Amino acid sequence: MEKIYAPWRHDYVSKTVYAKEKKNLKNECVFCQQFEEKRDRENLIIKRYEHCALVMNRYPYNAGHLMVLPLKHKAELCDLDSNVRAEIFEIVNIGIESLKKILNPDGFNIGINLGQAGGGGIPSHLHVHILPRWNADTNFLATIGDTKVICTDFMKVYDRLIEELK
Repeated sequence: MEKIYAPWRHDYVSKTVYAKEKKNLKNECVFCQQFEEKRDRENLIIKRYEHCALVMNRYPYNAGHLMVLPLKHKAELCDLDSNVRAEIFEIVNIGIESLKKILNPDGFNIGINLGQAGGGGIPSHLHVHILPRWNADTNFLATIGDTKVICTDFMKVYDRLIEELK
């Protein structure tokens, strides 16, 4: 089996990115801290709903990479009541439809990485990824050049999503 080496993800996945800040974070969780701060633009929070929020991923795999998170610090789907689970997937749908209008992707990956072994970079706070995909959106650059090309202005996508969801 061949392996693709992605060293740029190490600090994020191993949590060393937030290690220095951890003592100062609410629940030792960057998401909970951002929800408390009420600095939505700076923290890339697109919209808050009754139980959840739609957020741009600060470390996107592709342009328009979004996440849906419960506002409460919960790690597992079973920790959420049925209303919150239903709201999460309603917001996933809203995110998909908004991204279709704004970025016109060819498809989507929707996923939840439960637990650190499941790939969760921040496994203590459940989040659902909405990842727009385009035909041929992967290439050799990430593998040999340690570079991922995202050809869309990050904050322009944020602003367009804010406008779309008014």
